This record gives sequence, C-alpha cells and structure tokens, in this order.
Amino acid sequence: MTQSFDAAMAAFAPALPLAVGLSGGADSTALVLACARRWPGQVRAIHVHHGLQAAADGFERHCADLCARLAVPLVVQRIDARPAPGQSPEDAARQGRYAALDAALQTVPAMAGIATVALAQHADDQVETLLLALSRGAGVAGLASMPAQWQRVGLPWHRPLLQVPGQAVRGWLRAQGEPWVEDPTNADLHYTRNRIRAQVLPVLEAAFPAFRDTFARSAANAAQASELLDEVAMADLAQVGTPPQLAALQALTRARQANVLRHWLRSVHRTTPTAAQLAELLGQVAACTTRGHRIRIKVGTGFVVRVEGGLDWYNPQVLVPGD
Repeated sequence: MTQSFDAAMAAFAPALPLAVGLSGGADSTALVLACARRWPGQVRAIHVHHGLQAAADGFERHCADLCARLAVPLVVQRIDARPAPGQSPEDAARQGRYAALDAALQTVPAMAGIATVALAQHADDQVETLLLALSRGAGVAGLASMPAQWQRVGLPWHRPLLQVPGQAVRGWLRAQGEPWVEDPTNADLHYTRNRIRAQVLPVLEAAFPAFRDTFARSAANAAQASELLDEVAMADLAQVGTPPQLAALQALTRARQANVLRHWLRSVHRTTPTAAQLAELLGQVAACTTRGHRIRIKVGTGFVVRVEGGLDWYNPQVLVPGD
C-alpha cells in the first residue's frame, strides 16, 4: 500500500552509519534531510557528477550547500557517463552511477564504517520501471522491478520511499521550505521514462486511481516467482553440472532448460541471452544427438560453444595468444 512520506521514514530502521545517494533532486534531497534530522551525525551523502550537462555543476553546488547546512559529510564522485555505441543514455548513466557509488563505499575514507546505503526512488519510479519492463517483453525478473532491499558490495541497500508517491515526497519537501534542483532533461520527451511520467501516469491516475498499489503487488508477485525460479535453477544446475552437460540438460523439460541456462550464464559468466539467442541455444541442445554436432551461438559479448559433452561460454575479447 502507498504510504505518506512520514510513515515511510518512521518504518525505516537502518543500521548506522547510513550513506544516502544524493542527486540534488527533490526525492534525494528529502531523503537526506529526513535522515539527517532523525540520525544527526550518523549520515553521509554521495553525489555522482555525471559530466553530461552544464547544469551538473549546479546540482553539485546544491548538494554541497545542503550537506553543509545539515553537517552531513559529502563525497562527490565524477564520472564520464557517455553511452557506448548501442547503449541507451539512461542505461549508461545508471551503470556509471552504481559503479561510482560502489567505488565511494569501498575506497573513500569518509565512507569507512558505513553500515547501510539508502536510495530515494519512490512509487512512481517503480511504476515507470514496471511499464518499461512490460514494453520490452521482460520476464518475471524484469517485472519484479526495483527491490525495496538488497545486498551489494557487502552492504544492505534500501529504498525506503518505494511506497511513497512522487507528489507526496515533493509535498513534504515544500512543507519544510526546502529547495531542490530540477534536472532539465526531466522535461525531454525523447527519453522513454519521461514520456511515461508526463503522458502515461496521468492517464493511469484518472482511469485506475489505485494503480500504484496494484502495480506494486504485481511487481511483488513477479519478484516471488523470480525467486522461486532461481531456486529451481540452482537445484537443476547442481544436477546438470557447471558447465552444463548436454545429456543432463536434455533430460529436463524445455522450460527448465531455459531457466537453468539463463541462470548459468548470468551467475557464472555475468551475461544474459536475448530471447532469440536462448531459443536458438535450446534448439541446438535438442538437436545435439551426435558427437560431431557443433554449437557456437553468440550470447552477450561472447559465445556459447560445445566442448565435448557439455557447454561452455567464452569471451574472445579477453583471450590472449596461447589460450
């Protein structure tokens, strides 16, 4: 169920000290302000300067001014978030941001001893993420959207505002008389997430006033299903071996073959097949009934190949002469 900002913060009970991701926007400004008031002297902030627009220097100044007033130590991480060829700008910025947060937590002295990390995504962000996943034909892992809690770089991470509507966060911040900065790109409708926010959410609000709650339930159901599939995949991987052996794979149903192969590629090789790549791989597994049948299928940055009686994956970009 959706919550008020105050109710969400009252329910948030992190181990301290706490690090908060601070962009300078309304959501992270509200989160840093509320946390600093509740746990004075126990909060640190990390700002990631993406270096993509002139306004970025203004974001940093806002964060520095806010943290100075609140006596919150601030770490600024500068990155080059320009996308690689074929990569979306949103994905490049997200990956760069998480890498910068990880680096700050692991290497910056001011972050030493941090026990918990908090990010400020809210209920509208969750709806946008779910709609994006649906538009891309995602499976249950994608439809699970953003978790409220997870582990990363050996620390618990939280999204305490994930059940708070975006307008409720901004309303709370206005009531405190606290300013924030608006990212100019938020009004750029070339970005899919911005089009969802500006054009889709108001229609959903009018047609289905409780859509934040119902969408959150769907995401939670998908997360539970994804967890169950992971448990089945781990049990099946123990049976088929690492790397997977063809005879053991062929004894499974096609659905379980798909599930265990996705899990193997993701957990062991940090790559994920597209739907087309996985379908081709499953077809080759089914057809592989002779010793001379070869398999070589592009998956991610590498290839799944047959090696004697099993499968393996390799990335030719990291091989050196003699491998």
